[in-house]
Amino acid sequence: MSFSVKTKEELSQLKNTSSELVAVLSGFVRNNGYIKDDKLIITTEIDKIEKMLKKYFKYLYDIEVKENKIDNLNLYKNKINEITVEDKTYFILEDLGVIDKNKKYLEKVPDYIIDGNEEIRGYLRGVFLSSGSINDPQSGYHLEFKIREKEEAVEVQKLLNIFDLNAKILSRDKGYMIYLKEAEKISDFLKLIHASNAVLYYENVRVYHEEKNKTNRLNNCEQANIDKVVDAGISQLENINLIEKNISLESLDEKLKLVAIYRKKYPEASLKELSKIIEMEAGVKITKSGLNHRFRKIKEISDKFR
Repeated sequence: MSFSVKTKEELSQLKNTSSELVAVLSGFVRNNGYIKDDKLIITTEIDKIEKMLKKYFKYLYDIEVKENKIDNLNLYKNKINEITVEDKTYFILEDLGVIDKNKKYLEKVPDYIIDGNEEIRGYLRGVFLSSGSINDPQSGYHLEFKIREKEEAVEVQKLLNIFDLNAKILSRDKGYMIYLKEAEKISDFLKLIHASNAVLYYENVRVYHEEKNKTNRLNNCEQANIDKVVDAGISQLENINLIEKNISLESLDEKLKLVAIYRKKYPEASLKELSKIIEMEAGVKITKSGLNHRFRKIKEISDKFR
């Protein structure tokens, strides 16, 4: 079962006030339903959402809906649950803010459906249940809604951004796509629609990935430093060998000869490590910057032989 389906099943079990139920149904029907022969038809691939819709229609309008299983155009998925509302169809559609009293389609949800934060949350929950999908955070951060009508898409985007979710909208061949790509914003959306279990899972995966990425960055930085030390050591050895080949180390003054001898003895040591080694073995105190200065002098001498 996908993370998207698990999240929707969790949402289908939530308890709602009457006004929230209306908002959820409105968001669902406006983005999923259609009228045929004076009947309202809505569909879902998820059995628990079908049961939720039946319960909502019964509670709000005291009607029984008809159920039917139809073939899914995607051969790899289960059959689709088709729900048909035959009783009080136009009354229900008007009550849900889908049409006006003249049976004309309303391009945007009426304000009375979403007149409070909980009702807005309910409406967005309904839109997500009907037309939304979310990636498992293990495979990336992406949440989207597929909306048929432009005005509805703009309204949903506006409602999402009331909560500072940075929702974006794109035109598609068949409608519009609203999407969130930021992990933190997707997590905020799940909190917004009260998908508590989904939030816990999402945050656990997100934190794990962030810590893993942080560790990788630190490891990469450490490796880069190691590579830098090795490259510096190799370069210094090349300079020393070039001097030794041409005039021998004995021609160097005592300070330069000392660091040359210890570089050859400890070719992989960093300047900091070499400084401590020289102090311990030769009894000579020399700082990291002092070593660096002497190796620059050795390079200047070696450059004369290049």
